Amino acid sequence: MFPMRKSGISVALAGLGLCASGLVSAQTFTTVFSFDGSDGSHPLGLVQGGDGNFYGTTQASDGTIFKITPGGTLTTLFTLDGLQKNSGESPEAGLIQGIDGNFYGTTSAGGANGDGTVFKITPSGTLTTLHSFDGTDGFSPIAGLIQGTDGNFYGTTQYGGANSCTDVGGAVYSCGTIFKITPSGSLTTLHNFDGTDGELPEAALVEGTDGNFYGTTYAGGADQACNDPTGCGTVFKITPGGKFATLHSFVYPTDGILPRAGLVQGTDGNFYGTNSSGGVNEGICQFDCGTLFKISPGGTFTTLHSFDGTDGDVPTAPLVQATDGNFYGTTLGGGANGDGTVFRITPSGALTTLHSFDNTDGRLPNSLIQDTSGTLHGTTESGASGIGKYHRCTGICGTVFSVSVGLSPFVEAQPGSGKVGAAVKILGTDLTGATSVSFNDTAAKFTVVSSSDITTTVPTGATTGEVKVVTPSGTLSSDVLFMVP
Repeated sequence: MFPMRKSGISVALAGLGLCASGLVSAQTFTTVFSFDGSDGSHPLGLVQGGDGNFYGTTQASDGTIFKITPGGTLTTLFTLDGLQKNSGESPEAGLIQGIDGNFYGTTSAGGANGDGTVFKITPSGTLTTLHSFDGTDGFSPIAGLIQGTDGNFYGTTQYGGANSCTDVGGAVYSCGTIFKITPSGSLTTLHNFDGTDGELPEAALVEGTDGNFYGTTYAGGADQACNDPTGCGTVFKITPGGKFATLHSFVYPTDGILPRAGLVQGTDGNFYGTNSSGGVNEGICQFDCGTLFKISPGGTFTTLHSFDGTDGDVPTAPLVQATDGNFYGTTLGGGANGDGTVFRITPSGALTTLHSFDNTDGRLPNSLIQDTSGTLHGTTESGASGIGKYHRCTGICGTVFSVSVGLSPFVEAQPGSGKVGAAVKILGTDLTGATSVSFNDTAAKFTVVSSSDITTTVPTGATTGEVKVVTPSGTLSSDVLFMVP
């Protein structure tokens, strides 16, 4: 058999009544939307669009692509159909919005060869398949994409490529790839994993301030103590040209093992991430709890927190560094009711449980973002009412939720880097009437498109630093530094 995929742990957890105690948050939690099957089920993440709405995907029954307003009005933009050659099926990751205003994503199956696709979809719902994988260039891309400073998109495939890996039972499977794809669909394989340098990449890449890409593999690496699958996973770096380096091989069990999420670069320059299993509390939780970690661009590794079930179990979503400097995330299981948590952790490792799910408000939370108003939004793979005439997944369809913890609003630059003269979109809240836009205090010409969208270009003399927008109600700063190569 192939090693268990991301959805495998979710299914396993869904059948368990994990017993845990945890802190019940006094934060403002809202179930924004409950899926009922007619509108999709098992949502997989959100991205805030330039119009202020959220866009995402659902996985079940071939999958859908949807738009949802902050108030909870959902529109299905496209229903995927694996029987159609021009449509992929079963997306297992969310979307990103490109600098052109369109959304880009992947499907884990379907397409011309049945091995998955990369697609583009307009905000109004016109979908174009940019690439169909054929195995030699990868298959089963279950991670999302990132748009690099060069305008190209970068991603991973869980399987496929030139090399083969073998599990403890002797089953042979292809190890996975890292690829680059242009906005028009021309794909280049940058790296073929071979097991020793990692295998089965399941998470999106992140571009560091040095212009390189960083990521994780679920398995492989130097420590073979994890025997199903082989290897405990890795952290790696790869240049846009394809020069690859393994930064860290996870050590069983103390480091935490089997990372299913990508990394986020903190304002201190280090990368932060999660491991879905392992840690010093191994054996206490049903799935060995998992950890939170920090790693420097040079590979210096630190475990920040080991979960124990009461404060969460099996973190599988990437962290987000919010405007208060702390990191926020979710766990699939654990917490007060065993249905997962939302948590906050300081850069030094002090963790607070903000919310414990109880199925009525969702369970198996699998994503989290901070929107430009400061509010946290996320999705749960299961749970909530699912009330509707279809009843295909009543009570297990999944939700969109929000958590308000008093965080400050900010602006977000898309993309997060660019040379002088490059076009940049700035997302925010209440941008109407903006009087100034600057890149690290260098003024830029701009156009206010809407209350949530400004277009501009990187001005001459700009250097890496904050993007600031002066509005009638105050000055908004970017949540991360804008990089000027």
